[in-house]
Amino acid sequence: MKTIIIFVAAIAGALAAPQGNPNDVTIIKQEESNNIGVGGYHFSYEQSDGQKREETAELKNEGTDDEALDVTGSFTFTSPDGHTYRVDYTADKDGFHPTINLVSK
Repeated sequence: MKTIIIFVAAIAGALAAPQGNPNDVTIIKQEESNNIGVGGYHFSYEQSDGQKREETAELKNEGTDDEALDVTGSFTFTSPDGHTYRVDYTADKDGFHPTINLVSK
């Protein structure tokens, strides 16, 4: 299960990587829960280049052999050709399930 979560985080980070000079991008809004790592977590942020990310996880079946995190999230990014995409996803014991939509051209 931990491998799936690490894989999800790596893919999301790669797809949401900032375009252009990274020194030009700043975080303009950020939120995180105080219980990160205790039964679940929540965080979100928005960058000056318009990219956004939000993710929430809830621990299911705590203390059992079926214990797993159910993760729900989304992020937006602008591709090099100028199109903006939104990726909505879930990740659970059955894997990573993304849905990608074109937001604007």
